[in-house]
Amino acid sequence: MNEHDPHSASEDVLYSDVSRLVGGARDSIARTVNSTLAMLHWEIGARIRKDVLGLERAEYGQGIIARIAERLTTEYGRGWSRRNLFSMVQFAEVYPDRQIVQSLIAQLSWTHFLVLMTLEDVDEREFYTLAAVREGWSVRTLREQMRTALFRRLALSRESDSPVFAGNQAHDGHDIPSLESTFKDPYVLDFLGLPYEHSEKELERAILDDIERFLLELGSQFCFVARQKRMRVGSTDYVLDLLFFHRGLRRLVAIELKTGALRPEHKGQMQLYLGWLDRFERGSNELSPVGLILCTKKCPDLVELLGMDDEDIYVSTYLTQRLPTQALQRRVLALLNRYALEGSSRRS
Repeated sequence: MNEHDPHSASEDVLYSDVSRLVGGARDSIARTVNSTLAMLHWEIGARIRKDVLGLERAEYGQGIIARIAERLTTEYGRGWSRRNLFSMVQFAEVYPDRQIVQSLIAQLSWTHFLVLMTLEDVDEREFYTLAAVREGWSVRTLREQMRTALFRRLALSRESDSPVFAGNQAHDGHDIPSLESTFKDPYVLDFLGLPYEHSEKELERAILDDIERFLLELGSQFCFVARQKRMRVGSTDYVLDLLFFHRGLRRLVAIELKTGALRPEHKGQMQLYLGWLDRFERGSNELSPVGLILCTKKCPDLVELLGMDDEDIYVSTYLTQRLPTQALQRRVLALLNRYALEGSSRRS
């Protein structure tokens, strides 16, 4: 068919419109099927929990479930094993409120719930549930955020009894999230594939080569603006490693990469960058820029003496080597306990 034929152009438009309708319908059907399936599993779990496992003789109840599973499998095929039925019971136990489940299943699949139910800590499970809904995480992303202990890392910079949720409740777009809820420590950058010894240029290049995953690690509201942002002050040029914009904060975010430990002069360097950005790059509807120094090691006493993390300059560490999940969580928990002890001693 002639590409200049007006009938051809009209056919292309028609095809595009019809294809969009088909794709939208398929997505809608898939969401409906997933929601119906998850709700069915909750109903089955709640019924078994109430009518069977409420019996005093636990072994008798388990026998009933095994027999029901066998009969369901014979009647309806795979998917109704004894193990699956117990997962449904666990679903009803972990999420006992029917109305909450109905609101969650519109955005989370049954597989999401199976992953979330592996978490024993209630606060941690609630955090990941809300985050998965708010950020639209796929099951793969949810697993990755759990593997890299996002909950524990965010908890490092919080001091309240329920620290993580104070800054991570869903907001309507008009509320501005707190700076404390925006940054985490450490950042896990093991996906960059860098060796233990690497230069700042290698780190920057690796980040830009996999900017999508780096943005995921930063958070969903970060937008990449520039690399090697040049700033002229008098007759001298200064260069900022990475510049981002955070939609929720409505602020430019300057990120400086350091492959060594935090040093006092890093603060002055970041103050210069923020002052320049505030004067020459800040939009009329934006708040003042904020800085993040990413380094391999930081001393909490030095951070406190320099007055950082209190004046729009934050310091976080980063990891480039893949750690087993348990080892990573132990490291983060050790940091959390150390900061809690130091904060307690300072307050006393």
